[in-house]
Amino acid sequence: MPDPVGKLPSELDQLPDRDAEETAEWAASLDAVTEHAGPHRAAYLMRRTLQHAERGGVPVPALLETDYVNTIPTAAEPAFDGDEAMETRIAGWNRWNAAAMVTRGSRLGVGGHIATFASAAWLYETGFNHFFRGKEGDGSGDQLYIQGHASPGIYARAFLDGRLTEEHLDNFRQEAGGKGLPSYPHPRRLPWLWEFPTVSMGLGPLSAIYQARFNRYLTNRGIKDTSASHVWAFLGDGEMDEPESTAALALAAREGLDNLTFVINCNLQRLDGPVRANFKIVQELESQFRGAGWNVVKSLWGTAWDELFALDTTGALVRRLREVPDAQFQTYATRDVAYIREHFFGAEPALTELAKLLTDAKIDECFHSSRGGHEARKVYAAYRAALAHKGAPTVVLAQTVKGYTLGTGFESRNANHQMKKLSGDQFRTMRDLLGLPIPDSKLNDELVPYGHPGADSPEVRYLQERRAELGGPAPARRVHAVALPEPSEKAFQSVYKGSGKQSVATTMAFVRLVKDLMRDKETGRRWVPIVPDEARTFGMEALFPSAGIYSPLGQTYDPVDRDQIMYYKEAKDGQILNEGITEAGSMADFIAAATSYATHGETMIPFYIFYSMFGWQRTGDQMWQLADQLGKGFIVGATAGRTTLTGEGLQHADGHSHLLAATNPASLNYDPAFAYEIAVIVKDGLRRMYGPDAEDVFYYLTVYNEPMPQPAMPEGVEEGIVKGLYRFKEGVPAKADSPRLQLLASGTAIHWVLAAQELLAAEWGVTADVWSATSWGELRRDALEADEALLRGEQRTPYVTQALDGAPGPVLAVSDWMRQVPDQISQWVEQDYSSLGTDGFGLSDTREAARRHFGVDAHSITVAALAQLARRGEVPASAVKEARERYGL
Repeated sequence: MPDPVGKLPSELDQLPDRDAEETAEWAASLDAVTEHAGPHRAAYLMRRTLQHAERGGVPVPALLETDYVNTIPTAAEPAFDGDEAMETRIAGWNRWNAAAMVTRGSRLGVGGHIATFASAAWLYETGFNHFFRGKEGDGSGDQLYIQGHASPGIYARAFLDGRLTEEHLDNFRQEAGGKGLPSYPHPRRLPWLWEFPTVSMGLGPLSAIYQARFNRYLTNRGIKDTSASHVWAFLGDGEMDEPESTAALALAAREGLDNLTFVINCNLQRLDGPVRANFKIVQELESQFRGAGWNVVKSLWGTAWDELFALDTTGALVRRLREVPDAQFQTYATRDVAYIREHFFGAEPALTELAKLLTDAKIDECFHSSRGGHEARKVYAAYRAALAHKGAPTVVLAQTVKGYTLGTGFESRNANHQMKKLSGDQFRTMRDLLGLPIPDSKLNDELVPYGHPGADSPEVRYLQERRAELGGPAPARRVHAVALPEPSEKAFQSVYKGSGKQSVATTMAFVRLVKDLMRDKETGRRWVPIVPDEARTFGMEALFPSAGIYSPLGQTYDPVDRDQIMYYKEAKDGQILNEGITEAGSMADFIAAATSYATHGETMIPFYIFYSMFGWQRTGDQMWQLADQLGKGFIVGATAGRTTLTGEGLQHADGHSHLLAATNPASLNYDPAFAYEIAVIVKDGLRRMYGPDAEDVFYYLTVYNEPMPQPAMPEGVEEGIVKGLYRFKEGVPAKADSPRLQLLASGTAIHWVLAAQELLAAEWGVTADVWSATSWGELRRDALEADEALLRGEQRTPYVTQALDGAPGPVLAVSDWMRQVPDQISQWVEQDYSSLGTDGFGLSDTREAARRHFGVDAHSITVAALAQLARRGEVPASAVKEARERYGL
């Protein structure tokens, strides 16, 4: 119930007050300050009291938001460990070449982004000169997640240190000739430089968190000591609106990932305009990160502001900075001093008096250029504070001007993200501002030159010496390929034998196989099982006691099921990553593990198992990120198909993931019908991904939750399983001239087809051969490669055409997927071809009813087969009508 003054009671009202008189005295003191010194003074005292209590270890809630000033006062900044003048010259060359590269490319219309790096240049330069550890020193070096739109600046720096040439820069965004530079950080396109693809916004921060977490996982499991590695993620303030950007903040704080630093370039602009036009994005982000348990360091103002803050004896300046919305502050950055005096300092008398003490030049400098993110000393102090903080990750909120140093036509303009070039006059202005020795004679509107001080110049020597001290060039991707030994054949042989009379779902067959492979002495510890809180659904609880669930804290409680064999066991060296309900987080885990062979020189074998509906549909962007990052491993869509998951209905019924997966060139997609097929595919996958001739691919397998007897593996089918098609069961003709056709099926559909084979033979005198199509996608990939060979003058027949060569009758393909999935191969099948599938939305019902609804059950297959034969004149048309009536269709 509300109290007498109409305010809701708080949790404090539930605590006993041991000294009500003392409490009343404190409240009265606060009231007195408010009355006599004003609410601003009262608020200041309260904040200082809370800060003092927090520093003293008093358990009070932390402040979620601090004043709009730098976290580190100028007097507390550490000594700058470098030659600031030299670094300024280096930054100037990089700024110039980044702008020149994009401007020269704009002649061909390939585009590019200039303003982002212009605002963030010092955020990168300070890191490269003082903090980012390379891969040629001890350990793995640091992991750098570069903001995608800043790539021109990274290329410019690589040009300065000799890793790129002018020819490379002139081929920015022109990759077809083989000498180009990709638009953004793309490891698959430039694998010696880029480690992490980040331009799909939101995936960089999410992946950085899980990368930092995976680094700890490797250490705690004794795989590799990564304690010296630090993860740096460079982000835009607009990017933080992506849900993925903040999806795992609590995880990072919960696990104390002080090996992680976010650097958010707060230039207050997104692609079309202000990030928070009517609000303040820095304050919002501070509250969000502090609330999640992160350490927050704000670097907002440059040294020019020191004089203003020193003159602010009333706190009016700080209050004004807190209340001005971002869009208005952007306007100040583009208007003259008179406007700023009127609209900023004219807000209250104390500010008007303060402004009288300031020259126009000082106001101009403060509002047009002096930001914490534009000064090496400010950035250096922020980074030092981030690395010194222990027990939690840190976010650095650095305020900058988007388009800084590019001139008034670029700086803080809403459209600057889409502005792709500078004119000759703009380059002259930029040259003068940066103090670069580039003569007017080389500047024109057609082809601005690149600038370089010389390979033996003081600038280049300084840059290279700094990088040598920090462990070599960065960013850089290094692969020290070491093939894994083949696991023991014993695990595979047990699956090849089949299950006898026992019914086993292929989901369970896969889990049992991996469980046995995890026992292998050589490679077992390199498996990384990943599951998003569905381990029991997939029968993985048997792994809990033996492998353990990873937790940096171990198990600090007595599990409720401790007296059971398969109890819930968490451990510091646990092998399983059980992520809770987050497919995105699980995929980020998978990517970190799948690329550990390059990031850390440690090959891991991740498998991520999930409801198939929640893979390619929900996290497909991350599947592309995985491909771009050259990841390897097994992605397993369990409870697959549109009709096998009884009762769950539309949102769980997957009939299309294989169609989505087929669009990704790095994904090898299989839909095995039997346990032995899974074993063959996994064995071949281990060879292709981790053998002596390792390929940059990953596997997508779909497995089902429908228990069925698993047959023993027939002889000689391994090649067909891997290539995508083999004849599983040949039909026995009742008589020599009986009609004949070929039934192709994948996954659980093989069982409906086998039942239809019997119906066709027993009731209609039709002979059908049954083929297991383990991969429609691999059949198509092979056929496309054969077509490409023809263009080169090479004659090659697609495997699917060869396999079905001479097979009598038409072909009917059936699956628990949309018809487009098996139809991928239709143009290379020489026989008459048709298909059945589960097109449309899923629904809740029994498996039998759902299959009848979609027309893929044995009776429907039988009718469809008869219809195909009737069209060819091999059975009477009346047989089709009779079959429909007999089976109730």
